[in-house]
Amino acid sequence: MTDLDTVRRAPSPPATTDANGRGPTQEFALPPLDGGEPDQDGLANPLRAGLQLDRVPTPCVMVIFGVSGDLTGRKLMPSLYDLAVGHPLPEGFSIVGVSHRDWSDDQFRAEMRESVVGAARTPVTDEGWELFARGLSYVRGDFNDPRTYATLRERLDAVDRERRAGGNRLFYLATSPSFYVPIIQHLGACGIAQRQDLYADPNESWHRVVIEKPFGHDLPSARALIGEVAAVFSERQIYRIDHYLGKETVQNVLAFRFANILFEPVWNRQYVDHVQITAAEAIGVEGRGGYYEGAGALKDMVQSHMLQLLTMVAMEPPAFFNGNAVRDEKVKLLRSVVAPRGADVVTRTVRGQYGPGFVGGRPVPSYREERGVNPESRTETYAALKLEIDNWRWGGVPFYLRTGKALPRRVTEIAIEFKRVPHLMFQGAGEQELSPNLLTLRIQPDEGIALRFAAKVPGAKTRLRTVRMDFLYGASFGEAGPDAYERLLLDAMLGDPTLFARRDEVETAWALMQPLLDVWGAPDSPVPLHVYEAGSWGPDEADALIERDGRTWRRP
Repeated sequence: MTDLDTVRRAPSPPATTDANGRGPTQEFALPPLDGGEPDQDGLANPLRAGLQLDRVPTPCVMVIFGVSGDLTGRKLMPSLYDLAVGHPLPEGFSIVGVSHRDWSDDQFRAEMRESVVGAARTPVTDEGWELFARGLSYVRGDFNDPRTYATLRERLDAVDRERRAGGNRLFYLATSPSFYVPIIQHLGACGIAQRQDLYADPNESWHRVVIEKPFGHDLPSARALIGEVAAVFSERQIYRIDHYLGKETVQNVLAFRFANILFEPVWNRQYVDHVQITAAEAIGVEGRGGYYEGAGALKDMVQSHMLQLLTMVAMEPPAFFNGNAVRDEKVKLLRSVVAPRGADVVTRTVRGQYGPGFVGGRPVPSYREERGVNPESRTETYAALKLEIDNWRWGGVPFYLRTGKALPRRVTEIAIEFKRVPHLMFQGAGEQELSPNLLTLRIQPDEGIALRFAAKVPGAKTRLRTVRMDFLYGASFGEAGPDAYERLLLDAMLGDPTLFARRDEVETAWALMQPLLDVWGAPDSPVPLHVYEAGSWGPDEADALIERDGRTWRRP
């Protein structure tokens, strides 16, 4: 019996309509992972008691444009294999890859197996791969050539007949953004993709499209892209993917806030002094200089990933946990953000570019010496800024964001520092000045939550020390969480848009950043580009940004 046979051993009941009215959904009667079932180490894990894998999508064909690219090899195909083995995916699930490479179906499968072996969480067996590979096929063609789509249509019709996919199709654009519009237009023109509005029959075949970031390179281009995609697909069919939202800790921010009564009463301006959001990378551009020259830290990280983290930590409680309710609150929060304008851009933002240095004992050349980078480049690899939120909950609380490349270590975290107690009755009982309470939500690499608070040191004398209480996902649940793409791909197949960006969310985020982009990108910009040593925590001016308010950056 193969791995895939094992997860599919339970019979499937008839298709039903789910609670959101998304149409037929197969449910596999998989055995629950209760406390009596041992984990891989042979020990029962009570924290996994009652967990059950019951979110199984209907059969579909996933069409990956740009299937020969790095994203497919590193993320998409390994994640799909892990889903197929461990979730499972339905029997009719199939993948059609589209690219310019001169591959046969067998060559395509061999290339994909090599990628899966190198990156999947699940060990690849001959039997497991054989079952997965039956659903893989390949179409060679130019994304701008109508003949490519005629061939693709014939292939999809054949897969529907052979694999009983039911006409359900998930189009994934894993290409350069320059191909997004031509692919969308051709899908609509040849009839492969059909528009389905809000009140479409939930029992008919579904068509959806997944679009990778960046969603434009500024506000006008984002609006233009939104219009082009909307001409072929309705908003309910469009899934704009930001892989940060698929990370377990990012999702757990909502669970931590809204499923526990302990912290929500103090999650406001009365108790929170400030919030720091850090997204640090130890690597430089590493061969992606050509792409990064047209992006920079503000576009590549702040406008997308970091604003997503900001919305998750600062949004109001949604009425329901579903796609529209969650995204409504995120958009409301973004519309309340006060970004630097005019003269404030100079005092509340810092941009930098890494020079030569050492990261982890390894020499790193300057950004301008990287392949594909202009020797006189003005592109920032580091950005720090101070934001405020003009609403009842957060008025007066500063939010400090920073991101950069070639920093000392890779770490992404949200740190909420609370105000000091109004009167310290334990003066002289230990540390001269106790550190304020700090709640840290670690997104990567060591996913978890830590709380810093004051405690009495054991002994007859009253002495206080700052201590730390730590929760680690891997230690508590006995295994690492799935890759972010696993969750997001599954949600797209299920038709759950909760963790995907809506058009108004994309527009609002770009509208926030556009004034900064305009000032930073001006030839005579009043915001200087500071050079910082690779392996440092960024330019000294970033320290001055927060120190002017009497605060300091955390050292994660």
